[in-house]
Amino acid sequence: MNSPFHIEEIYSDDGSNALRMPRRQVGNSPQGFAMTLLADYTLRTRAALPSAAIVALLTESGVTTAGARTAISRLARRGVLEGSRHGRRSSYRLSRAAAANLSSGGNWILTSTTAAAQWDGCWTIVAFSLPQDRSAQRRALRSQLRWLGYAPLYDGLWISPYELTPRARTQLEQLTLGTVTVFRGRQDALDSVSDRAPIAAWDIDAINRHYAAFLDRWTSLLPLVSFGQVDGAAAVRARTEVMDTFRRFPTLDPQLPVELLPAGWLRQPARDLFAAVYDGLAHPAEQHVRAVVGRFTDSASLGIRAHTTADLIAGVRGAVGASPEAPSVEWEIPDPTVHCDEVTDRAPAELA
Repeated sequence: MNSPFHIEEIYSDDGSNALRMPRRQVGNSPQGFAMTLLADYTLRTRAALPSAAIVALLTESGVTTAGARTAISRLARRGVLEGSRHGRRSSYRLSRAAAANLSSGGNWILTSTTAAAQWDGCWTIVAFSLPQDRSAQRRALRSQLRWLGYAPLYDGLWISPYELTPRARTQLEQLTLGTVTVFRGRQDALDSVSDRAPIAAWDIDAINRHYAAFLDRWTSLLPLVSFGQVDGAAAVRARTEVMDTFRRFPTLDPQLPVELLPAGWLRQPARDLFAAVYDGLAHPAEQHVRAVVGRFTDSASLGIRAHTTADLIAGVRGAVGASPEAPSVEWEIPDPTVHCDEVTDRAPAELA
């Protein structure tokens, strides 16, 4: 099972060649911190912040000045950020593609960690075969399958308790070019000790340990948040870190059916703690971001607004960047309510 600090892609690539989201690294990378920071305070408005302000905010979170500048430059080359100049001052904002991607990811983080709908007992199986010389394609496919909530039961055979959405089928077809077959049905268990249950594709004990570590890390901060004793740079730093850590859980635990999980599963307690910290620090963090930006520009507001969990769930549904009130594109997530009555075999041509 992947550690939450070894997942290559947390946010799915939207297929645009102009946008290359950074790979996730062990721990929290400067690029990841920069993306989280801009998404947390400018996603709806795509406000452009002075580069000096972004650097200042990142250094408060422990990133070196050189590392912060390098992260901004690399994100701009990837198409995640758009740069502009006004005299001697340079500013950066999220690109439209990145804002849409991050909006989709934010929605996914919250909806994927809610209580799962009743499961119909069916599994979706994705079987594929790619030649050894197509290793890059294989990595991209595995990354996309992780994003969609799948795990490898065997090499070349990935499973999920939920049905593929039409959009997901199209994405898989584009990545495999006719080398994938999708089935959906129930397990026919063998009366043998060698029988491997599909849920074994996930390391349940390890996932619960990650949840427990998250709870241990953040529970002690809650009283301070409740009494307003975390503010300024500490509030921004805590919100960035709690988001950068919690957003990895949906890939580890993609709404696995509660019927298959041990009693006392920690998904909901972790989600509740995340919401308490992230929302509880929204106001002081926003005030600090405004203050830092105000040191580098005459217009301190610049469309800066702290996101909350309600904003993450709502997503951005209109034209990203039009205005805070003009919501952006709607994004599709796996639908756990689809049921199956029989095993179905979809050939690649039917996946479009």
